[in-house]
Amino acid sequence: MPGSTRTSRSFPSIQLPAQDGGGPVEVTLIAQLGIGAGDALVSDASQRQRHHPAFIDALDEPSARLGGMHLQHGDASSLYSFVVGAGGHPFHRHAGPRMFTAIAGSAGAELRFASASDGQLADDPAHFLRSLRRVRIPPDCLFTVRFGGGTWHQFASNSPAHPALFALSCHSNELAGAMSEQARAQAQANAADIPSLTDVLPAAHWPTATTLAATPLLQLSLQAAAPSLRARLCAQTRTLLGPLRRFSLQPLRGFVERATPAYPVCSSAVPTQGLLASALQHSHYNDTTTLALHGGQTRHRSASALLADILDGFLRNPPAGVGRLMALRNRLVAPLRLRTSPLGCPVSSLLSTDRSRVFGGRFPVLDAQVDAEDRCAEVLLGADDRHLRFRSSVRVQFNEDGQVEISLGSRVQTLNAFGRFYMAMIDSAHRHYVAPALLRRAVEHALAPELAAWSGEPAHS
Repeated sequence: MPGSTRTSRSFPSIQLPAQDGGGPVEVTLIAQLGIGAGDALVSDASQRQRHHPAFIDALDEPSARLGGMHLQHGDASSLYSFVVGAGGHPFHRHAGPRMFTAIAGSAGAELRFASASDGQLADDPAHFLRSLRRVRIPPDCLFTVRFGGGTWHQFASNSPAHPALFALSCHSNELAGAMSEQARAQAQANAADIPSLTDVLPAAHWPTATTLAATPLLQLSLQAAAPSLRARLCAQTRTLLGPLRRFSLQPLRGFVERATPAYPVCSSAVPTQGLLASALQHSHYNDTTTLALHGGQTRHRSASALLADILDGFLRNPPAGVGRLMALRNRLVAPLRLRTSPLGCPVSSLLSTDRSRVFGGRFPVLDAQVDAEDRCAEVLLGADDRHLRFRSSVRVQFNEDGQVEISLGSRVQTLNAFGRFYMAMIDSAHRHYVAPALLRRAVEHALAPELAAWSGEPAHS
């Protein structure tokens, strides 16, 4: 029987009837991507997914949990990524509803859905095939899918040489639907994954290639009707060129950048009291950079706690520009057998392996002091080298007017002519860029706890 074609000026879509108690299946095409873009995107996303801390490879559906539930805020949703390769995956279902947005590979994909319930399968195994419907997605296409809990489904590529799809799936309620006690306990512990939420169709009900081909097929397309010559030529071109776009000469990288707030900093006199004042009595170089905050800018209630977070910021949120300068400096001085470090010199001793004295339980320091009310805290850092000795102070002071002063000071004693030449060369850059940048980024880290999640760890609580 010849097919029929319906034209749409919006998003081509279909809706399949639901099984008892479940939601219907809805598939919608959103946009046609460039030739070969599907294979390229699936390949790139698949590699990135494999490096995610929550990556799991099971049921022919590699996946990663990108975000978990926040039940303390009444949010039981979760976010996953998953990939379906050329071979597809077995028919399976989930207890709860599913919504996902996907990119089809450069050969397109076939989505298969069946609404048979357990009772219907027990009464009549053939009911599965009678309820089965196939939806064909064009190559290199952005599309969305939505279906209710308990819907059997299987996704596969239209060609064994191409992946089927990459998807971002939103589980609107991770705890919805009927699931095993073990799966529910895992979900309630906010430790679910796609395999633990999946129920695979018994092999006895799997359709053969012959019976599958005899089931109803709906084809969605953009720009040209699926049966047309134009659509077939386009599909063949995408299938041919798709694999070529999978290869990239660029390394697999990603970046997270946050613009540092313009915290006001100023140069100030070297303190006459405190740890730095008594360090290196015969210093040849002195500088202090101070950053001022008003009380409402920090959640910290003690100087020592804020100081510990600032020291952590020096390690975990260093300025990229300072890092590049240190890399250049390390190369230039390597032949002279001078001390090297990836951190800016004022705080480089935070990477020391000497644990004879630590602050906050983990930061190596030369000395530390906290006043009785914990309104002022200071640590002394530093190291000795062939050409100079340096000492640095990081100090936090809570003032009576509510202002918080954070300072980074340095004193240097040169040991020879090269040391004096070295300090003359770096003096201006250190005072006007290195010290202010280090201090700003460290304070930014201390005041923004969300920076701790920048490592790519899955978000859950």
